[in-house]
Amino acid sequence: MFKKVFPLSLILFLRFLGLFLVLPVLSVYALDLEGATPFLVGVIVGGYALTQAIFQVPFGSMSDKIGRKPTILFGLLIFLVGSLVCAYSTDIYTLMFGRFLQGAGAIGSVVTAMIADLVEEKTRGHAMAIMGGFIAMSFAIAMALGPVIASHYGISTIFVITAILALVAIIILFTKVPTPPKIKHIYHGKTSTADILKDPNLLGMIIINAMQKGLMTAAFVIIPVFLTQPEYGFGWQKSELWMVYAPAMVAGLIAMGPAAVFGEKKNIPKQIFMLSIVLFTASFVMMGLTHSSAVFITAVIFFFIAFNMMEPLVQSMISKFAKVHQKGAALGIANSAAYFFTFIGGTFAGLFLNISSRETLGLTIGAIGLLWLIYTAVKMKNPLRYSHLVIPEDEVDFDKLNNLESEHIAEWFINETEKVVVIKYASEKLSEDELKAKILK
Repeated sequence: MFKKVFPLSLILFLRFLGLFLVLPVLSVYALDLEGATPFLVGVIVGGYALTQAIFQVPFGSMSDKIGRKPTILFGLLIFLVGSLVCAYSTDIYTLMFGRFLQGAGAIGSVVTAMIADLVEEKTRGHAMAIMGGFIAMSFAIAMALGPVIASHYGISTIFVITAILALVAIIILFTKVPTPPKIKHIYHGKTSTADILKDPNLLGMIIINAMQKGLMTAAFVIIPVFLTQPEYGFGWQKSELWMVYAPAMVAGLIAMGPAAVFGEKKNIPKQIFMLSIVLFTASFVMMGLTHSSAVFITAVIFFFIAFNMMEPLVQSMISKFAKVHQKGAALGIANSAAYFFTFIGGTFAGLFLNISSRETLGLTIGAIGLLWLIYTAVKMKNPLRYSHLVIPEDEVDFDKLNNLESEHIAEWFINETEKVVVIKYASEKLSEDELKAKILK
């Protein structure tokens, strides 16, 4: 399983490393560009996410139709060009255009769907945890290196590095990524957005994913500005920002493993999500109210622990709740909403810095976090446990299978590459022997 997941996770690692390298410092460096205001800086930080939001669904749906690899290639090429535009920008508006172009290469949901194609559902949680671990590692490395590279070589160098990383990802795509199996599902109609949004489990995960990403961008706008701008009382140098990001990311990486294990194996993702929301809420309130560097660093550590506890579980839960023919579209919608909120989070934080105080911003986000916690407590349910029965295709009576109706069967599909039929069923309600008796020749 690791051999299938590793190259795709590495592609995401390289892409996110490029994006994350600039996040710790982009807001303070962008303030020095011609035409910059705090509001426009907020748009710059989250700008890539607006076009990500627009193109996630088309990319996800396109990958269901023409294949994952061609779609990923197209997205990486757009991302590469956008990175070069950012590298050579000299004013705030050119940088904004480059950030929008970076986001137009919206491959996140396609890579996640491809992992879901390659890995059986019973090990998919582990696969998503590996993917989340690579993303978290890209965070950790970026938080440590971004401020150092920017202070010594300028932020344009980071964007050039990002373009090079995209090129390396393309090479990995065509030399290391396996071709996913060809799947024939039982559903003949097209996947619609309405079908996905009507599913309460998928809708709940879409909201959680969106809130998590929106708070991420808000944090990356306010953390470097609060720490380096004299009016907020801390007075750090830009080159010192790694000292808050590095320990926070180490703590986040440590917390991610147990959260993924307990969330998946104990089937308690709801409880993990609620704990994460509490930490998110506390972190922003602390960042808004404290005048102590130690307390501020603790708040940032809370933030990254919360983010990393959520990250592997969110993608895993979406892929579990979505039916086989919906995976690309469902992940596309979820990531589209997430990236839209990423843009909103950065823009909201930048606007607030223009018109209000640090304390008001922290308390406002804290109040939003409290509402989020209440919604999750009331609406979210832990997923049902399903098993998968895998039977050689030539042993199945397809007349019986096509007429099979049971509330305990979620779906079935044919893996044409491996010549097997896969049936997803509630093992607590229907035994394997009972199911075999209904469909075997």
